[in-house]
Amino acid sequence: MPTSALSVARPAFAGGASAAIATLVLAWAIAPAAMAEAQTQIVPEDRCDDPRPFSEPFSGPLWNGWGADVANTRFQSAASAGLSAADVPRLAVKWAYGFPNGHFASSQVTVAGGRLFLGAGPGAVYSIDADRGCTYWVFQTHHIVRTSISIGRIPGSEPARYAAYFGDLQSNVYAIDAETGSHLWTRRADTHSQARITGSPTLHAGRLYVPVTHLEEAVAASPAYECCTGRGHVVAYDVATGQEIWRTYMIDETPKPTRKNSAGTQMWGPAGAGVWNAPTVDVERGLLYVATGDAYTAPAAVESDAIVALDLKTGRKVWVKQLLGGDAWITGCADMRPDNPSPNCPDPLGPDFDFSQSAVFRRLASGKDVIAIFQKSGVVWGLDPSNRGEVLWQHELGVGDVYGAQFGSAADERVVYVASADPKKGAEVAGGIAALDMGTGRRMWYRRPPPRQCEGEPCIQAQAAALTAIPGVVFSASQNGVMRAYAAADGSIIWEHDTVREYETVNGLKARGGRIDGPGPVVVNGTVYFHSGYATTRGGVPGNVLLAFAAR
Repeated sequence: MPTSALSVARPAFAGGASAAIATLVLAWAIAPAAMAEAQTQIVPEDRCDDPRPFSEPFSGPLWNGWGADVANTRFQSAASAGLSAADVPRLAVKWAYGFPNGHFASSQVTVAGGRLFLGAGPGAVYSIDADRGCTYWVFQTHHIVRTSISIGRIPGSEPARYAAYFGDLQSNVYAIDAETGSHLWTRRADTHSQARITGSPTLHAGRLYVPVTHLEEAVAASPAYECCTGRGHVVAYDVATGQEIWRTYMIDETPKPTRKNSAGTQMWGPAGAGVWNAPTVDVERGLLYVATGDAYTAPAAVESDAIVALDLKTGRKVWVKQLLGGDAWITGCADMRPDNPSPNCPDPLGPDFDFSQSAVFRRLASGKDVIAIFQKSGVVWGLDPSNRGEVLWQHELGVGDVYGAQFGSAADERVVYVASADPKKGAEVAGGIAALDMGTGRRMWYRRPPPRQCEGEPCIQAQAAALTAIPGVVFSASQNGVMRAYAAADGSIIWEHDTVREYETVNGLKARGGRIDGPGPVVVNGTVYFHSGYATTRGGVPGNVLLAFAAR
């Protein structure tokens, strides 16, 4: 199908000198071969010939953004889910959608107005009909989109129009028309060469709160790299214009030259405390809760491995609660891995036990407010938002691992559901899901995935993908590509589907499932949506399929 047969939009930077600089940086950073492939391969074969209007996207069931709500509970009500616990054992594939030449789809599905929105492949965002799986439009991005999409009304638009907001792995922030896929505005959140947007921007009350991190841990092993200068931060944008309202760095101090390494390269610090996850909104207190990563330099900043509360209006830090001190990924070493130290590193390496998931904010049935979050150390924390984040309880779930936490917990008004990964500890330890009383941290039940064989050996069934809960059911996937549904009452498995196989797709492309990691499933209007294939990190099994399940 020629490109003109489908709406394929191309982004542009805002005007001015900063736009030219951003464009030059972008041209240097993006692999030309990968983007050429994106330009020629992103157009699917199946377009919606009878497009349905997108006039009232919030009038029916939806899942908007990363956590289903700005509190990142990842809990879908019975009315919006349209799926009961009794229906779940009868789930079967409704349709499958294949992404062209794809090895991964790392953006979680958003559902609004009967349409799906997600990023996939080397540089594209898709809008797909939620019921039929046909394609409305494809928007070409400057880089991979790992964030979920948030849909919001464009302020002042009459008749009402709606925009889709998201970020990419070159720290670009986008606003595009949700109905047509046409470009509205693009901003660069950070011009640092290693800046990334991996956590989903959070949309609330006319502002887009964008988390920024840096990939300096991956390049710091090079003796020639001047490490490190990246500081995690959050940028607040006006959703109508893309104008920056405020910017807050997690580490207050600006990096300065410190020492030179053995190769004579200048080292810098302090750095780190990246924000890898979606910020969480506490509407009543007017706060934004941000979970930070480890420090890149020693001594570790007090804002690393912490929960930071920011004023929604100004970005001012209201309180900081560090939950692990001294976690610094030491710079200037030949080998930066904490589990494989180098004799060239004079200082101990930090364990890299940061926060890879968002904080969950919940008002319990008792009326008490709690922040719950799982750390890569294997510890689940319960914090008191009414007392500057003081620890209410802590619960050790995993053994602790660089890859030990998962991407998102889920919570109802009483229980927080948490799954562990710990893949490097082997098949006997990796994986497991628990239900914890959110008020006390008491473990109510714990279930490990049933044994499976992978090429004749026990599968390492790490459960790293984000969880999703509906009344009576919790969904959690293993990295070997098996999606399961657990009974919320006792953790018994009531349904599972092995996605690692080939699928016949609605758009006629060859598609196969693979590793499930990162984003979790989304349940809307009787259908469960998720994609299979995550080959971007840690030897993941590639796949290029989006699956929709409904009860038979």
